[in-house]
Amino acid sequence: MDEYLTHSQRMNRLARLERIAHRLDDRFRMPLVGLRFGWDSVIGLIPGVGDIATTLPSAFMIYEGAKMGARRRTLLRMGANTAVDFLVGSIPVLGDLFDMQFKSHRRNVKLLRAEVVGPYAVRSA
Repeated sequence: MDEYLTHSQRMNRLARLERIAHRLDDRFRMPLVGLRFGWDSVIGLIPGVGDIATTLPSAFMIYEGAKMGARRRTLLRMGANTAVDFLVGSIPVLGDLFDMQFKSHRRNVKLLRAEVVGPYAVRSA
């Protein structure tokens, strides 16, 4: 935990993570259907390598959450979201459809935002 981060620095880091999550989970929109998906779903189509590659940004988000002072419980929930995304996402076709709906990166940033901006944000100040 980096106890010397200002509120502004935390918000900047969170904004960067939100941009990453948007690119990975919501970057594209299917015409007519309106379903949003991102690079996570596209890269996940590559057998084996794709799901591992999209887990790296999730690990970075968890690392950043720890540096911002997120509670262990929140970090564990983020890890669980990442594990579910990786395990189910590894299933051919079904896993890719699951990825389009589950949006683990968005879930993790939402957890982190609640932690950093919410009632426990003062924890390390």
